[in-house]
Amino acid sequence: MPKAKRSSQAAPKVGEWAFLVGLLLAVILGLFPSETVIPAATVTAVLVVLGIIVGLVNVSARESNSFLLAAIALLIAGVAGYGGASTGYTGLYSVLPVIGGYLSAILANISTFVAPAAVIVAIKEVYLLARKA
Repeated sequence: MPKAKRSSQAAPKVGEWAFLVGLLLAVILGLFPSETVIPAATVTAVLVVLGIIVGLVNVSARESNSFLLAAIALLIAGVAGYGGASTGYTGLYSVLPVIGGYLSAILANISTFVAPAAVIVAIKEVYLLARKA
């Protein structure tokens, strides 16, 4: 008796799960930053590994341009909340004192998650362009 084929909807892709888990971790750990429970280095490592998985598995060639544009926007938003005294802007905390710290932490975590995926996708795109030439 032949085995029934699994539908693509029944078996979610690893990249889809990596994206969902990475995004949820970035938001949750931004809302509840606790250095005593999970060290920052561990959080960073997990987000980077999940970002690499997303970049390798989840973004197709057709989606690359849209993904890279969204990644650029997220990375800019992630660093926009961090100004120094020389810029005269002290970050989201000074503008939104109640939630600014949380937003900055969430955006920093999302940037940590998205940056490796963007690098992988950009390298794949450069390789495809070089191969065509």
